[in-house]
Amino acid sequence: MAMGMDMVMVSKQRLRKRNSMRNILFSPPDITEVEINEVVDALKSGWITTGPKTKELERMVAECCHTSKAVCLNSNTACAEMTLRILGVGAGDEVIVPAYTYTASASVIEHVGATLVMVDCEPGKFTMDYERLEAVTTERTKVIIPVDLFGIPCDYDRIFDIVERKKGLFNPSDNSIQQAIGRVIVMADAAHSFGAFYKKRPIGSIADFTNFSFHAVKNLTTAEGGAVVWRDICNIDNNELYHKYMLLSLHGQSKDALAKTKLGVWEYDILGPWYKCNMTDVCAGIGLGQMRRYNQILTRRKEIINRYNTAFADLPLSAVTHYTDSYTSSGHLYIVKLDGCGAEQRDKFIENMAELGVATNVHYKPLPMHTGYQKLGFRIEDYPMAYEQFKNVVTLPLHTCLSDEDVDYVIECVGKCLEQ
Repeated sequence: MAMGMDMVMVSKQRLRKRNSMRNILFSPPDITEVEINEVVDALKSGWITTGPKTKELERMVAECCHTSKAVCLNSNTACAEMTLRILGVGAGDEVIVPAYTYTASASVIEHVGATLVMVDCEPGKFTMDYERLEAVTTERTKVIIPVDLFGIPCDYDRIFDIVERKKGLFNPSDNSIQQAIGRVIVMADAAHSFGAFYKKRPIGSIADFTNFSFHAVKNLTTAEGGAVVWRDICNIDNNELYHKYMLLSLHGQSKDALAKTKLGVWEYDILGPWYKCNMTDVCAGIGLGQMRRYNQILTRRKEIINRYNTAFADLPLSAVTHYTDSYTSSGHLYIVKLDGCGAEQRDKFIENMAELGVATNVHYKPLPMHTGYQKLGFRIEDYPMAYEQFKNVVTLPLHTCLSDEDVDYVIECVGKCLEQ
């Protein structure tokens, strides 16, 4: 009889738990009628591939970044690879990336046949060790790819100080842009940081070239997509540079599909056997809707970050800083390190959060821990600071589909799981 009563009590406790438990997704897209109407408009227009909506999104991205031009393609990765190809980077050249990043930052270097050089984290930080960055910048270095992790801008002043000090070593190839810039080129991976500011300047207006991601989980999404912007370069015509991106991303075809539909102008040429990575107007329609709401999206993300920061102030965890006098983050990811924990304890925390209905994640597993990069000769033992950052890091839900009640529930669950 007593055993039966115990089972009833346990069942009641489980029922109460199920009734009170929320289902907190990690990063769903925030799609409203604004985006839906733009996509429907594209579908009804009779033109669904690259066309007027893509061109309008490019105009809005350039305006947001304070640049003369923007190019929208089907991913941040495509933007980065096309940029390296336009810069003439290839075999015999070196390109530097942080060890603590996602593969897209580094894989493009392999794609163009250049040599990948990785830099460890600064002790206790997620950013590149800038002293080490300077040490590995050689006469073979053509590009540095700093990464604005979590939406937080890099220390661009330090990076540009390094490339200026190393200017005498720079050995440009027979490439007009390399020759015009006259030093190692800074090509930012700003996949996380669209809408962020560094010293009151928008990301996109600082690095020589900047690549953004509009993937489904990003602050601003086009489902799949990305954009590249660049600073004006002396003696380089922006329209010609834009046209090079169009050629590389559309099979080397001298006219895009929309231009070919005009009466009597079917004729075109293939200027090179190149690539196919354009953005469609269907995807751009999502982006146009997102752009019209983007200030609200950034504001809401900041509200959630501030709520988390206040709630976690006295807990045994350390959160990255999104807002300072020097920079304003885009608030893309809320990253915490579990004080005094290792990888096993971190993974248990993630499991416990999942049991309470809260999806979390880890950003990132350092590149040298992945099989593909180990095959290239990289070993995590050579990047000890990156591993130290990784071993107890957790990413909490941060998105604009979260209600205040959802945020409070996440906070409550974090407290419970830290006690376990």
